[in-house]
Amino acid sequence: MKIELKLYASLGKYMPQALVEKKQSYLEIGEGTTIKALLEDLKVPLETVKLIFLNGIHAEDSTVLKDGDRLGVFPPVAGG
Repeated sequence: MKIELKLYASLGKYMPQALVEKKQSYLEIGEGTTIKALLEDLKVPLETVKLIFLNGIHAEDSTVLKDGDRLGVFPPVAGG
């Protein structure tokens, strides 16, 4: 199944190189994959993840992904 993945700010370095080279954000994943499992597969340190949005709604890392989902992952940010 295919999802759209966006890793923002400092997390962008964990995007699969093949996607970066093709300037794509669609990723093939297996059925039953959770957000946490996907992030672990991508070697994203979970302590660097502050916000997770799934289809524009706040989500927990235990959520199982479905075909066509849009996943956005953000680190802590500061500004002001």
